[in-house]
Amino acid sequence: MKKVKILVFGILTTLFVLSFGIVNADYQSPIVNVVKAAAPAVVKIDVVVQTEVYIDPFIREFYKQFFGDIPRQFEESDSVGSGFIISKEGYIVTNYHVVEGAKKITVTLLNGDTYDAQYIGGDEELDIAVIKISPKKDLPVIELGDSDKLQIGEWAIAIGNPLGFQHAVTVGVISAVGRKIPKPDGSGYYTNLIQTDAAINPGNSGGPLLNIYGQVIGINTAIINPSQAMNIGFAIPINTAKRFINQIIATGKVEKAYLGVYVQTVTESLAKSLGLKVNKGVYVAQVEKGSPAEKAGIKEGDVITKLNGSYVELAEELTSLVRNYTPGTKVKVTLNRAGKEITVEVTLGTFPTQKTGSTAAKEFLNLKVSNITSDDRNKYKVPAGVEGVIVKESQNSYIKVGSVIWRISVNGYSYDIKDINSWNKVVENIKKGDYVGIFYYYNGVRSVFSLRY
Repeated sequence: MKKVKILVFGILTTLFVLSFGIVNADYQSPIVNVVKAAAPAVVKIDVVVQTEVYIDPFIREFYKQFFGDIPRQFEESDSVGSGFIISKEGYIVTNYHVVEGAKKITVTLLNGDTYDAQYIGGDEELDIAVIKISPKKDLPVIELGDSDKLQIGEWAIAIGNPLGFQHAVTVGVISAVGRKIPKPDGSGYYTNLIQTDAAINPGNSGGPLLNIYGQVIGINTAIINPSQAMNIGFAIPINTAKRFINQIIATGKVEKAYLGVYVQTVTESLAKSLGLKVNKGVYVAQVEKGSPAEKAGIKEGDVITKLNGSYVELAEELTSLVRNYTPGTKVKVTLNRAGKEITVEVTLGTFPTQKTGSTAAKEFLNLKVSNITSDDRNKYKVPAGVEGVIVKESQNSYIKVGSVIWRISVNGYSYDIKDINSWNKVVENIKKGDYVGIFYYYNGVRSVFSLRY
């Protein structure tokens, strides 16, 4: 009886298929072809990060009196991200935050081949980095597309390693372009981002966002907290990365552009008090002499509303947008001058701290500093009255990037810090055993960090 039932079911199934047919029987999604072409060039990046454990200087000094100096303490942690191969020589593009501070980087290809990778360089602000492997054989390479031609609603395909699950594929559309989101440390904004609803999760960072032609249109970099919203992810436009990749490969760094204006976000109270004709934009409080802005005719009192077609509403946003370009790039700046909209073309200059011939700052206490520029004041909200040197790199849990060091005391004697020259004169004379106080300004607060050197 059981065999009869199975036979009857089979006959009915055959009759159903013959009667109605299979819908789209020969159809294959074009996404399958994209994955076949692109996935071999997408890699998994495993990173081991070694960080120094911070020991309070007061505890260190107390311990030292009885037992001698405390040896430096380190701890290791693991993380995973994604990347994509852009050349047969083994260069791989990823996010800076994926490989930041890496002690060891291991790359795994789709076929299972693994390589030790070398960090070539990158930039924290842009969140772009390049690493390199030494290939044993020909490597698959991914094609870079044109993110300036994106249209809202077109297909978006993400390939990466979410939560360590290798080469996972998600599909969605381009939800929006030109998005901005605040950086986690509050130092500014990621600007001009691509928004997509293709699912992006931790581990996807650094992986490619592809169009339907299998070309990279973005670098997956951030998501909205899943507890707040679902499937809202962001990618750095590939055209932004293309401006800097060759620089990174050649020098390990990026040369950023600068405009040369001191600006403030236009608020309702600012607009009313100054009689501005717009209630959104960035007010130009001062134009640096000889700067690209001055040469282009931008004046004090102007309100910048757009840069290359992207709306500008916050001072920090303007700074981030400018730094998405390289020196020598011509951009169109739209501004409102006494109620009249004007567009000027500006040839962006070299970021002042990177000009050749400038005095190099001596590193002290793992702090790397530079002279303060107008862009720094805008980005880190440093008032005009605060002078000193600004911290660009720090491994100190108290003195953060963006802090302005304005005074140093050594064994009870205080020295004002005005620029790199005065900084160098002080720190190069500090000797082992000296008592040192670092006076600094950060986020509206003046503080002091003290230690015995």
